[in-house]
Amino acid sequence: MSGVWAAVPVKPFAGAKQRTASLLSPSQRALLAATMLEDVLAALAGAARLAGILVDTIDPEAARLAARYGARVVNEGALDGHTGAVNGMGRVLRAEGNAALLTLPGDIPRVTAAEVDAVVASRAGVPGLTIVPAHDELGSNAVLCDPPFSVPLRFGDDSYFPHLMAARAHGIEPVILRLPGIGLDIDHPADLRAFMAARPRKPTRTLALLQAFGL
Repeated sequence: MSGVWAAVPVKPFAGAKQRTASLLSPSQRALLAATMLEDVLAALAGAARLAGILVDTIDPEAARLAARYGARVVNEGALDGHTGAVNGMGRVLRAEGNAALLTLPGDIPRVTAAEVDAVVASRAGVPGLTIVPAHDELGSNAVLCDPPFSVPLRFGDDSYFPHLMAARAHGIEPVILRLPGIGLDIDHPADLRAFMAARPRKPTRTLALLQAFGL
């Protein structure tokens, strides 16, 4: 089996996380998005089992952060939403060989290098699919697709069970992992509260930022 590349789609930080507007100002939300991305990149850079990291973005600050952590920056499909960016990175990887794609969002700041390595270690064969669901089992917070496009990926607020069904429709029994760091994405005020209340608290940049905001 070939190497696994992490693939992180990143929207522009300006206007990010609008569903937390009841708690955070626009500038705070932009800073939160950048800080969460840095926590994710740090975890990916610390993982032992990845062949590399791709970040798909048109945001200059996101590109600078990606470069700081040794990630390769592309913009294939970056204007086509989360799914379009993931598929864009899949096209890049497919054109360069049979690398597997592990896509994660930039808003899971409790992710650890050990969790990333656990997802990569779950590979059972080719073709294959591993999914780490969101804590509410609605979203797909990490998807390992081996090789890219072995299962069509479509992301949104309710993608977990559709991804399971899509894999089985393609003759693939998906591997399901439940990992607390990857599972806690931050989209809503309730997610912020859950992140702040999580025990044990991982000492992340995001936690320090939210404490500085007074949350």
